[in-house]
Amino acid sequence: MAKEKSTIFLCGNCGNDFSRWHGQCPDCGEWDTIKESRLAPPVAKGRYGYAGERAEVKTMAEVETSSSPRFTTELTEFDRVLGGGVVPGSVVLIGGDPGVGKSTVLLQVCCKLAMSMKVLYVTGEESLQQISMRAKRLGLPGDKLLLQAETRVEEICETARHEQPQVMVIDSIQTMQAAQVNSAPGSVSQVRESAAILTKFAKHSGTAIFLVGHVTKSGDLAGPRVLEHIIDVVCYIEGGSDSRFRIIRAIKNRYGAVNELGVFAMTDTGLKEVKNPSAIFLSRQDENMAGSAVMVIWEGSRPLLVEIQALVDDSYGENPRRVTLGLDANRLAMLLAVIHRHGNIATYNKDIYVNVVGGIRVMETSADLALTLAVVSSLKDKPLSRDLVAFGEVGLAGEIRPVPGGQERLREAAKHGFKRAIVPKGNAPQQPIPGLEVIAVSKLSDALEII
Repeated sequence: MAKEKSTIFLCGNCGNDFSRWHGQCPDCGEWDTIKESRLAPPVAKGRYGYAGERAEVKTMAEVETSSSPRFTTELTEFDRVLGGGVVPGSVVLIGGDPGVGKSTVLLQVCCKLAMSMKVLYVTGEESLQQISMRAKRLGLPGDKLLLQAETRVEEICETARHEQPQVMVIDSIQTMQAAQVNSAPGSVSQVRESAAILTKFAKHSGTAIFLVGHVTKSGDLAGPRVLEHIIDVVCYIEGGSDSRFRIIRAIKNRYGAVNELGVFAMTDTGLKEVKNPSAIFLSRQDENMAGSAVMVIWEGSRPLLVEIQALVDDSYGENPRRVTLGLDANRLAMLLAVIHRHGNIATYNKDIYVNVVGGIRVMETSADLALTLAVVSSLKDKPLSRDLVAFGEVGLAGEIRPVPGGQERLREAAKHGFKRAIVPKGNAPQQPIPGLEVIAVSKLSDALEII
């Protein structure tokens, strides 16, 4: 009989497995990412090749659909990102660069929740003394928070079965190891198996689990890609060491809106909520400057006012530069072609630099109109009005297309004191908004003529 294989080769980037080693992964194309891993021992087989209890089969009418009650984390912005609070039995993965505040925000949440429920904080990287010292430095009430320093997943699950916590934190998933996997902690097989065991425990026990995940140099979560498919919610904490603000963004959420945004300020006592994020992104100078425009973008379930800046300068090279921070560079190249064709404004011999103030990344097309106005303002060296706001998608034919949430965007602009708004004709309000003059346009040439 043929000898069963005891090892397999796994790619650390994409998580695919192969029967032999490759220098370059055939699927993702990365070099030197395939490592040898030992397979788990085979299980006993039944009549049809599987062993164990059979899962119960139900009709859809028999399935109970009552929604699980959520509980708050005591941080409104964090609850917004999670979709309204923590769902019992959910598994949330929080990733981010080293020192961005992953452990800090979870320690804050755990200490506050421990006052009303049982919470277990499991650390695999730090000692219990370090966790206690951080809680005292942040001024957090840690009298009732349960701590454990452990890296074996099976022992953690046994402790959780005995203590029966409602919330459990694993810091971090890259330090966990399962006994049935013979590889080093942090490897593809260890991370995948550890996450699978913890997820299964969360679904059976109803314990909400928070996992801390490391990121690679490219900003992706370390470990196999299947890790993001196993869990329920994936959140990233963004913000450099030179910024005092942190942004928590959900890129996957089975219980709420995707790309929801929570804004925090890093202080000596931990992360503090920013109730009005638009005030941060609208830190404009007293003097009116050319090349600056204000747009209303939609993040998750709320509108945000963001300032966008453009600098147009003469180019002395053969290939003019197009630099964007917070926007898609291909989108900028397309809009410059539209400006040339339908606005009769040439920029082929100009260097163009675009920046979104506050470090936020704009992913939607509603920023097209404000971006074109900022570029033209810088090119003509004529400032836009300080009480002007704009949003809308610009098409290749020079038309201004409507965007979702037009009424909410206009109300947010009026709340912050803006007097005029250039919007697509499809987003014109049916009833006037007090204090705000809405100018509806259907073509890019009409918007350029207005400014």
